[in-house]
Amino acid sequence: MTPSRRDAAAERGRLAAVRDGSAVRWPGATAKFALFGEVLWVGVLCCVAALGVITIPASLAAGSAHLHRFLRAEDSTVRQFVSDFGAALRRGWPAGVGVVVAASLLLLDIVVAGSGLLPGGQLVLGAGVLLLVGLLCGLAGTTARWHTTRSWQAAALLWVRDARDDPAGILWLAAAVVLTAVVAWQLPPLIIPGVGCLVFAALATSVRERRRRT
Repeated sequence: MTPSRRDAAAERGRLAAVRDGSAVRWPGATAKFALFGEVLWVGVLCCVAALGVITIPASLAAGSAHLHRFLRAEDSTVRQFVSDFGAALRRGWPAGVGVVVAASLLLLDIVVAGSGLLPGGQLVLGAGVLLLVGLLCGLAGTTARWHTTRSWQAAALLWVRDARDDPAGILWLAAAVVLTAVVAWQLPPLIIPGVGCLVFAALATSVRERRRRT
């Protein structure tokens, strides 16, 4: 590509960013390849931090805060991720225990229902899958809002309010959860980019413009 064509392409990208507001609200989003790389890096950070299992909510919250800073063109270092992770874990570990217990029970229910040993197993299986997707959506939605409040309770309430006002956002987030689960099940190493994309999707749905009910 010649310099003149590169300049023209850069100018078109700049104008597009101005039109859609990303140059104002999300200057970090204008560098598409850098954003893709940062999403993958967030997936790595979150997966490493989630090795403690009950640390999963704190890892996702720290990843969301990290990605939010990148999109705002602010400093987004590993040290800041570790700091956010520690702050989220100090008060969020009970939530981690609850999420792990609830997800384990639902997975056990799905496995037993899928074995055909229970009467009405298909109905139980469907209900278990829906509840598990709902649990994961709630987890992703809450962790995407933690950085704005630094409070798990306030973040959960904010997620409930946004979910009530934006049903379409719930569907988008549910699709991201299902896609991440399917990709990880088909090829486990892809869980790293999958988690990064899930964090990005949850953050994107958290900042969607939505009408507030009066």
